[in-house]
Amino acid sequence: MFVIELQFECFDNTTVTAVDKAINGLMDALRYNGQILGREFPIVMGEGEFFVRVVCPEKESLHPKNHSDFVNVCVERLSEASLLKPKMRLLGRDINSEQAAEPGTPNWQVLYTTYVHTCSPLRDGDNLLPIPLYRNSPTFNGDHKAVIKWQTEWQACDELQMAGGCKAEHAALSEICDVNSVLFKRGWNLRGRIEHITGVPTYYYQYRVGGGSLSEEQARRCPKCGGDWRLDEPIHDVFHFKCDDCRLVSNISWDHLK
Repeated sequence: MFVIELQFECFDNTTVTAVDKAINGLMDALRYNGQILGREFPIVMGEGEFFVRVVCPEKESLHPKNHSDFVNVCVERLSEASLLKPKMRLLGRDINSEQAAEPGTPNWQVLYTTYVHTCSPLRDGDNLLPIPLYRNSPTFNGDHKAVIKWQTEWQACDELQMAGGCKAEHAALSEICDVNSVLFKRGWNLRGRIEHITGVPTYYYQYRVGGGSLSEEQARRCPKCGGDWRLDEPIHDVFHFKCDDCRLVSNISWDHLK
């Protein structure tokens, strides 16, 4: 990932309120299109100019060729706040972030995230590197907002169950584990939408923790079709199960792995 600084210059008198609305509107649009990552984008005010630093999947993430229709609308709205289109300065690679998958059509991909990841939840199945969402056609309504919202909720549930400090832990765990939960169904349906758009086999990750024993875990069947889905060797040391019919991958319970 790369850190890029955006500079917004004023061409006429304006107000902080108008600037705040215009810049944050653009940040939201870029985020929901997968062009910038994270959720907080501090705006620094200078002398007739404003600065925002963002993390992007690639050096060219903010190129207009990657804009959604809504991003283009928000860029045009900057003039209503007396702001010019932003100048961009590449500051360098973010050493705390993963690099994006190479451009091209993957053999398979998986919708996978955790609460510590800010990158795209769509991963190349061969190397588990994140695939920038803007490389694909919009998932719904012109951008990838539905996927980003799903990721935000999944990560919130993951953080709650990892902390394990309140009664909400069990409800959160159910949402990311139970194939009949609302969040699971929504994510699995998004997976299908992405597969339809990209033409690439797309899988959904079922998080697994608990279980009685290692032997019981190894004997688990696919939760959707009941088929045999255990792999001879795990993929990326994460996925021990893979059902090609149901497009699901999962792990042996982390409680029973050393």
